[in-house]
Amino acid sequence: MKRIAVYCGASDGINPIYVEAAKHLGRWLVKNDCDLVYGGGQFGLMGTIAREVLKNGGKVYGILPKELASRGAALDTITDLKIVDNMSIRKRMMFDMSDAFIALPGGPGTLEEISEVYSWSIIGDNDRPCVLYNVNHYYDPLKAMYDQMSQQSFLTNQARQKLLFSSSLTEIGDFMQNYVPPKVRTYPQPEPKNDAM
Repeated sequence: MKRIAVYCGASDGINPIYVEAAKHLGRWLVKNDCDLVYGGGQFGLMGTIAREVLKNGGKVYGILPKELASRGAALDTITDLKIVDNMSIRKRMMFDMSDAFIALPGGPGTLEEISEVYSWSIIGDNDRPCVLYNVNHYYDPLKAMYDQMSQQSFLTNQARQKLLFSSSLTEIGDFMQNYVPPKVRTYPQPEPKNDAM
């Protein structure tokens, strides 16, 4: 893996452990020769991980919608910053550029982005791993929700196993290196009509 997309908040959160986790992940990316692909912002955990990767000699690729750039959100010291028309383009570019996807703690946007790329894996449009970096048990309620989906047969058990919740970067690294995409969902086909008279 050469480039990993990291979705995360434009806020630091209330607990300093989230900032430390973003720095730790940034150093881990550089140590494993992985470039960072992220949302291009300078604030919150987004800015923290980007600066940490740069500080340790890594490369950072950011994609930022112009409406956020116009409000001063951009971190313009990164390796490459692309300003795009809207969030849909940003998400698609991040997807196309990346070999894996990790979510640090964040808000609705972070949840939307990791959920989208994971859902694409179920229908066969994403063959790359998705991980929620479960710092300070932040994603425990979401993990329980996905388990509930599987228990109630709205998500297959084998597809559920393809979404990792973990606070261990060692476990995350192993999961990504050994990842096999879920089997693509198939649907029962109707019986062919017999038009013979």
